[in-house]
Amino acid sequence: MKVFTDIGEYLILMRKVFSKPQKRIIFWERMLNEIQGLGIESIGIVAFISAFMGAVVAIQTAYNIDSPWIPLSMVGFTTRQSVVLEFSPTVISLILAGKVGSRIASEIGTMRVTEQIDALEIMGVNSANYLIFPKVVASMLINPVLIVLSMWMGILGGWMAMVSFGLVSSNDYVDGLRVDFEGYTVFYAITKTIVFAYIISTVSGFYGYRTSGGALEVGQASTKAVVVSSIMIILFNLILTQLLLT
Repeated sequence: MKVFTDIGEYLILMRKVFSKPQKRIIFWERMLNEIQGLGIESIGIVAFISAFMGAVVAIQTAYNIDSPWIPLSMVGFTTRQSVVLEFSPTVISLILAGKVGSRIASEIGTMRVTEQIDALEIMGVNSANYLIFPKVVASMLINPVLIVLSMWMGILGGWMAMVSFGLVSSNDYVDGLRVDFEGYTVFYAITKTIVFAYIISTVSGFYGYRTSGGALEVGQASTKAVVVSSIMIILFNLILTQLLLT
């Protein structure tokens, strides 16, 4: 029954979150700050992980090609498909759920236990809209940019690994990148990313907003936000894949 209670409370909170901002100028200022905090500051870890994972995918593919009938260009093709279809939109979103989701939940949770949210409510401010809505919009705007960067870095990392270790020539790798490329795969990845960004920001905001107690409860809320966000990402990954690719 607690699951249904949480879903009901989540929907009620989202109704408050997605109301019209009371002051648009303040909303845009907060949104730009959230883009910096939630997105720009995540560029480093996204680029680092993407480059090395792209390299790993390329190396594993190259070592598993043991038939002379399979062209070496398949390394580039496999790396591209793995990075664009699954690794960048899903795995990077799971990483962002841990980094960004815990930040959102702990920030809002701390404001709740220190009664800052109560102060906003007393002043007549829609605290849910003021605190959560800019984070949701910022995440849905900046996360696709991070995922496109991840795709580029993953493919580049694969190319660098192949050239550095001499497993596949640069021409063969690039030829594989061009084989049967469909722009729809990028659209599919961006669509998933936007949905995942919404999940991360709203679920994390929900658990932070309903925090009660002290520092211990803030930590628990942050953990729950990451766990539930990750589970929802995996679930919706399956649903979206079924809807968009079949």
